[in-house]
Amino acid sequence: MQNPDDPNNSGDLIADAREEIVGMAKQGMAHPSTKPVLTAGAIGAVAGAVLPVVSWPVGLLAGAGFMLYKRLRP
Repeated sequence: MQNPDDPNNSGDLIADAREEIVGMAKQGMAHPSTKPVLTAGAIGAVAGAVLPVVSWPVGLLAGAGFMLYKRLRP
């Protein structure tokens, strides 16, 4: 998660998301954002499977994307 007092924090959402995703990819489950993002993705996939209009991949992406956004911009 980004520190707002960090002098390297540019405030650019895309750059921050890229940095967070790269960190998650390198550190795996040891990264503090991995577990919440995967959990939200799983919940979104279940919700997407239950809802008649949305499929599970859309729910997965929506849940993971929402949690990643909340980790970047609390």
